[in-house]
Amino acid sequence: MRKPTVPRFGVVLCLRNPGTAMSLHIRALDATDTMPFIKAQWLFYNGDPNWVPPLIMDRKKLLNQKVNPFYKHAQLQMFLAERDGKVVGRIAAITNERHNALHHDTIGFFGFFECIDDQVVANALFDAAKQWLRSKGKTDIRGPVNPSMNDETGLLVDGFDGPPVLLMTYNPPYYEKLINGAGLDKVKDLYAYMLYTADWQSDKLARLADIVKERNAVTFRNLNLSDKTQFKRDVETLREIYNTAWEKNWGFVKMTNEEFDFLAADLKQIANPEYAFIAESHGKVAGFLLAVPDMNYCLRYNKSGGLLTGLYHILTKRKKIRLIRLIVLGVLPEFRGTGIDAAMYTEIARRAKRDNLIGAEASWILEDNDMMNRGLTQTMKGHRYRTYRLFQSSL
Repeated sequence: MRKPTVPRFGVVLCLRNPGTAMSLHIRALDATDTMPFIKAQWLFYNGDPNWVPPLIMDRKKLLNQKVNPFYKHAQLQMFLAERDGKVVGRIAAITNERHNALHHDTIGFFGFFECIDDQVVANALFDAAKQWLRSKGKTDIRGPVNPSMNDETGLLVDGFDGPPVLLMTYNPPYYEKLINGAGLDKVKDLYAYMLYTADWQSDKLARLADIVKERNAVTFRNLNLSDKTQFKRDVETLREIYNTAWEKNWGFVKMTNEEFDFLAADLKQIANPEYAFIAESHGKVAGFLLAVPDMNYCLRYNKSGGLLTGLYHILTKRKKIRLIRLIVLGVLPEFRGTGIDAAMYTEIARRAKRDNLIGAEASWILEDNDMMNRGLTQTMKGHRYRTYRLFQSSL
């Protein structure tokens, strides 16, 4: 096979079988040409009952480099793989200068990877992404992140027996083989736990939570979604806790004010204030918990990804949702070790059980976050049921 070349206009050409009609082209897309990239995803999940089609409108906003504030410190280059005029894969190469500045590295990223089960296609896609990242001064590639660690992250490598919950990834099992075959190896695993309301809130844990709440004068205040002024203040509080509580986590990058507001505006559309609350101790903010109803239960029926049909499925099926996703639980450093985190877990368990929910997915958790993993399995009786993986290699 002839080595891929990169003409000046940004198209990689790789001939699989020279002399035949089986030619493979890797085409670099303009930043505004997002629809072919978005719609390509539908080609890889035909007949897969576990795939949840994204809302096209949301994907357009996520990839819009003029609208999404992430791109004020980042760049994204989309590539499509085409064979005989048919799309057979896609990938995005991503730079994140805030990550590089915080972690003192020169890592670039990849995301939105989709591919037929063909190592030649996968290699050509990764070659294009790597070459673009090298042109931006990067020395390593890591992913998948779509497009950052604060968005959908990781490749599903274990637990393919059901649809993903909201804002978690899903992919065919063979993707791991393709990524390894392209020269990338595991750098970190992310865990997802299933917590069932039937055994989540034990009597022992409830008594412990009551002691913690009494000792620390803990109260819970729901996020205010109806009052614009109060919601803005609450978002500022959540941003401060989020950026402080996760500051030392592997791969974490603080969100800018604009990025957090951008995310909060989306979550506000689906949030239930009963599952998003701030914990206060002696009148001072101590932490917060954010869980959202698993809207994927509704959106999995929205095969076209259209907004109006998506709203129809949400309106007609929302009451049947029996699962929430625990996205964030954060405690400020000065309140760690007080048991307030356990009190918040117990509180969300009480509310979930009250609302006749089956349970919650707690995701994602770094594999080496021993305290959190131990708490979810031993204290909360959670079952680790899915694993997501990040890969990396030098360029």
